[in-house]
Amino acid sequence: MRVGIDLGGTKIAAVALDRNGTELARHRRPTPRGYDATLDALAETVAVLDPAGKSPASGVPADAPGVGISLPGVVDAAAGRVRAVNLPWLDGRPFAADAARRIGRPVRIANDANCFTLSETTDGAAVGAAVVFGIILGTGVGGGIVVDGRILPGASGLAGEWGHAPLPWRDDADGPPVACGCGKTGCLETMLCGAGLSRLHLHLNGETLDPPEIAARALAGDTASAGTLARHADTLARALAPIVNLLDPDIMVVGGGLSALPGLCEAVTRRWGHWTLTAAPRTRMMVARHGSESGMRGAARLWPG
Repeated sequence: MRVGIDLGGTKIAAVALDRNGTELARHRRPTPRGYDATLDALAETVAVLDPAGKSPASGVPADAPGVGISLPGVVDAAAGRVRAVNLPWLDGRPFAADAARRIGRPVRIANDANCFTLSETTDGAAVGAAVVFGIILGTGVGGGIVVDGRILPGASGLAGEWGHAPLPWRDDADGPPVACGCGKTGCLETMLCGAGLSRLHLHLNGETLDPPEIAARALAGDTASAGTLARHADTLARALAPIVNLLDPDIMVVGGGLSALPGLCEAVTRRWGHWTLTAAPRTRMMVARHGSESGMRGAARLWPG
């Protein structure tokens, strides 16, 4: 049995999968505040999903079934430490080792975008692809890379963090640069996230709307909202063109709330040839199959069945 946990800033979502990837059980609960409370919540979650496989708290047996944990932020899996803006009490702590002791099982941790990409490569929209770039467009912007079915984390756990690069070929229609949570200004995350889409609509049309309203109006024939979505797709195409040039992935798979924007993949792939080294890249762009469940499903895949 594989157990995967998606540890977010507001919720803990977990799933148990069998060797074939069939779901056996799931559990969801709020994320508590504080380090020890989070460790306790993780242990309780595993016990709910697989009570028969619970290992003694006095140690971590070598043959105990492993637990995978997906979480936001920079994950240094080699050191077992994380830097998580939404979970600041984890910063700098030996989280993987402490979680393993509390749960009584070996633990592997990975960035949520990496788990998302692994899930979609294993049994989602990118099945069979050798090189996959995963994109999360939601409250923030994340990315992950999977090559031949394995996460490519990078030397410092930074591989795929494209959201903190500046936008190439920027012009006045993109609006003024905005300060990012990372401390810099003008990051892609500030433009391509949900709040960034709202800011773009305000800049172009002088009215404040949230992304679902912009999408609904565009579908209803509103030309201003349709123009905002077109410009957002153009921005995304420019942002992804260097990824196409650098990584040349077989598939880019997109998830997060903004992946539901009407015609997003088609609009981006029509545009990115203007900026890539080939006018007709073979890279495909597809919406995720498992959506918000890919984090926990990918975490479960951090261990063999």
